[in-house]
Amino acid sequence: MRRREFILAVGGAAAWPLAARAQPAAMPVIGFLDPTSPDAEGYRLRAFCQGLKESGYVEGENVAIEYRWAENQIDRLPELAADLVRRRVAVLVTRSTGVFAAKSATSTIPVVFTLSEDPVRLGLVSSLARPGGNLTGVNFFSTELAAKRLELLRELVPGLGRVAVLVNPANATRAEATVKDVQAAAGAMGLKAVEVVRASSGSEINAGFATFARDRPDALFVGTDPFFTSRSVQLILLTARYALPATYPGRQYPEIGGLMSYGSNVADAFRQVALYVDRILKGAKPAELPVVQSSKFELVIHVETARMLGLTVPPSLIALADEVIE
Repeated sequence: MRRREFILAVGGAAAWPLAARAQPAAMPVIGFLDPTSPDAEGYRLRAFCQGLKESGYVEGENVAIEYRWAENQIDRLPELAADLVRRRVAVLVTRSTGVFAAKSATSTIPVVFTLSEDPVRLGLVSSLARPGGNLTGVNFFSTELAAKRLELLRELVPGLGRVAVLVNPANATRAEATVKDVQAAAGAMGLKAVEVVRASSGSEINAGFATFARDRPDALFVGTDPFFTSRSVQLILLTARYALPATYPGRQYPEIGGLMSYGSNVADAFRQVALYVDRILKGAKPAELPVVQSSKFELVIHVETARMLGLTVPPSLIALADEVIE
């Protein structure tokens, strides 16, 4: 080999590792698994992306997000979770029934969840302080707020006696917990009866409301469930048609005409999820990140809907409300 060729060859070989090290790092990929649809969960997604932005991440610039939507078909969640695992996402974000699918799909990829029930009781984490596995996240306490929601409803609806509770039988664990909590709270408050209506499809919701025409309750308690969130417009229209006062678990309902809601501040919770994603991408282990207890609760009242139902919102509720929608 000629001397000049040898020098070029050696020089090129020496430069190669430096060039390789100069290549930009691969963009981290977040898996986003949801039981419903992007249309139904836009507000949660916006809050999550805002939290990422506050942590320095912008989708498409320095982070990628792979979305998987079950479109209310819960039996699709395991397949969608497995797909994200095959994609080798850096962290998987999910909620509600998606948490169980994620846990079954991987024991190594970090999972950050939002959940309205106790994750320790459900066997998802060892303890709130030290989850111990690959899962951590935010606990909403939505299921445990039944007594407070009924108390606020009774203050708004004079002579409240019979209450119907709407639950999704496809989400059996949550449905059973909701019915149990509402019955216990109603009994303690001296309410006469709790009628349980089970619906896991739009037609079943319609059928459930049809029974209210025959055996009319004084008010409706809508359970916490992603399916009901996705059917919020249908629920609001039906409560208006049957002139039925209703209490809902989140502000997305009164924002489109529902009477009142009391529950955790979902936007704040999803920003917290984004902060945990940031910490995990920077090397933190889920096992060492405590499950956050949601501490921000909000009461939202739609005053115009109250008027349409012939109800007067007492000043005491107006004073308590985080938002009054006219």
